[in-house]
Amino acid sequence: MTFEELTGDQKAERMDVVRKALEEVLSSALAQGCITVGVYEAAKLLNADPDNVVLCLLATDEGDDLDVALQIHFTLIQAFCCENDINIMRVNNMHRLAEILGGMDGAGEPKDLHCILITSQVAPWKDAALSKVSGFCKECRYLDQWVPIINLPER
Repeated sequence: MTFEELTGDQKAERMDVVRKALEEVLSSALAQGCITVGVYEAAKLLNADPDNVVLCLLATDEGDDLDVALQIHFTLIQAFCCENDINIMRVNNMHRLAEILGGMDGAGEPKDLHCILITSQVAPWKDAALSKVSGFCKECRYLDQWVPIINLPER
């Protein structure tokens, strides 16, 4: 059964599974050091080693839609990821992302969480959470939704 064939309750349940899997992927990638955070840092990694990137997250909060420069960065990153077969998702709720990833860098400054890249982990094909997220991205592409949107709930 594809995502398109699911009923309302089934879609909500499926989205909940994907949200939990995404949180697990983020926590696991952070623990393994397989995460790159920040638009500039992500662009450098995508330029240097795109084959090692397995997931790209573009995160926004209310008001970010008005930031033209950020939207241009997102458009370019999305195009690059689509061209290089990198799974990509939009994520709402930067506050929740900050909770998962730790919101401050080493100097006590807030991290730029607008773009997050997950690179290949030790055995990505054995990671059930990453498989769920990747499967969801592929289903969405099949339905011509190239950049699915996930809303992370507050805790």
